[in-house]
Amino acid sequence: MTRALIIGASGGIGAALVAALQEERVQVTALSRREDGLDITDEASVAHHLGQLSPGFDLVFCASGALEINGQGPEKSLRQLTPEAMAAQFAVNCIGPALVLKHALRLLPRDKPARFAALSARVGSIGDNRLGGWTSYRAAKAALNQVIRCGAVELARSHPQAICVALHPGTVETALTRRYLTRHPAVSAPEAARRLLHVLAGLTPDHSGGFYDQHGLPVPF
Repeated sequence: MTRALIIGASGGIGAALVAALQEERVQVTALSRREDGLDITDEASVAHHLGQLSPGFDLVFCASGALEINGQGPEKSLRQLTPEAMAAQFAVNCIGPALVLKHALRLLPRDKPARFAALSARVGSIGDNRLGGWTSYRAAKAALNQVIRCGAVELARSHPQAICVALHPGTVETALTRRYLTRHPAVSAPEAARRLLHVLAGLTPDHSGGFYDQHGLPVPF
């Protein structure tokens, strides 16, 4: 790998991915809302920032995401669900990565291996949902997994050596998860980044369209 683009590079996992790749002497382009004004929920912003980049990235990784938006945390029951909070979750956790994928296609080489990855979450798995709750966040991540599957099908036609996957990083010690770590073992952001990059390195085009955890194991949709 020689060139990588990290979207959401100012977040915990995004920043750790940038650092891990730079340690491997990969040329990293890092973009975020905080540092660069990239708003993944605004297509004009995505088109502008990605449109300024030249093609040839071996990896495009969308590490953006949010668990709490505008002070609204995950719902504990359906009684707490509001259309505004649900729309905000979809905008950040599904529509945003979908727009990044749309505008990143031209940045991936057609004649050699390339990877597109987006951070998903195990709680977005429909088959693995036995507890309920967190409806908006779960639904947005489940929708993201479908976007990745659709993207992989289309990508295979034009980029036969490319891989398009959703990744679950595990429970990571970041600002996003700080209030929700009480009962869950967590890993540091640098450790999560190393695991995710290791998983990506071991994937082949046959894995494209899948959803994998931090150990490379498939997560049910």
